Amino acid sequence: MNQLLAIRVFARVVEAGSFVKAADSMDMPKATVSKLIQDLESFLRVRLLQRTTRSVTVTAEGVKYYELTARVILDLEEINAGFQGAQFNPRGKIHVNVGGSVATALIIPALPEFYARFPDIKIDLGVSDRTVDLISDNVDCVIRGGPIAQQSLATRLLGKASCTTCASPAYLQRFGLPGHPQELENVHRIVSYHSARTNRLIPAAFQRGDEKVEVIGNSVLSVNESNAHIAAGLAGLGVIHTFTYAVQPYIETGALVPILQDWRPAPYPFHVAYPPNRHLNNRVRVFIDWLVEHFSTLK
Repeated sequence: MNQLLAIRVFARVVEAGSFVKAADSMDMPKATVSKLIQDLESFLRVRLLQRTTRSVTVTAEGVKYYELTARVILDLEEINAGFQGAQFNPRGKIHVNVGGSVATALIIPALPEFYARFPDIKIDLGVSDRTVDLISDNVDCVIRGGPIAQQSLATRLLGKASCTTCASPAYLQRFGLPGHPQELENVHRIVSYHSARTNRLIPAAFQRGDEKVEVIGNSVLSVNESNAHIAAGLAGLGVIHTFTYAVQPYIETGALVPILQDWRPAPYPFHVAYPPNRHLNNRVRVFIDWLVEHFSTLK
């Protein structure tokens, strides 16, 4: 038995909560994962995991073994990194998850500059407005807007983005200019945005001085993905209220026209989040540092 490999596999099963997810994240057959766990338990003469057809539960002994061996794995990775020169030339793959407009407008256009600095890092970029589970989905870090609901995650503030309300020239020619956000409830149409996780409509927030207004709006279409949201605005299906960075290129070409410009909410924070109990290796660390630097120019 390769005990070190077995320990790594055991740790992934604990973190993922599933033999199948652990096998997928390590590019191993499920049978190999099961055999390594069985061999490890036989070697230790203790049950580490309780298995049923639907779930995996870590035993008390398994929890203790995970805590102790995690320290060993972290120490070994630090030693290897020092000898391989990874601190100066990080290499390998990282798994990152971002929302649609963040990927399209902010991350992907800037990646050539990142790869110029770190040519040996490969990025597996998951693009979705759905909230992922970093542990079970084997994601190294995510970029999320707004408050971080999961207090168990470690986070770094990347920057804050302003919001802009806009519509296509064709829409404005048909419906005219709204003078107040409340007009989006009746006179005008708004392209609504609903949560990919809960399916609930997310109100558009407006603020002028001390006056704050939240609008669900009169809509014929709601979407749950940010690029689709912008596409609907470009198609003239209604007013859209979204991040300035995402619509600024279309405003500059005249494809979208900003409206209600004296009604803007407070800037919206963006964070990078990662599991606090997972080793932040050098390739993930330099990627996060690059994100902080890149987002510092966000408006």
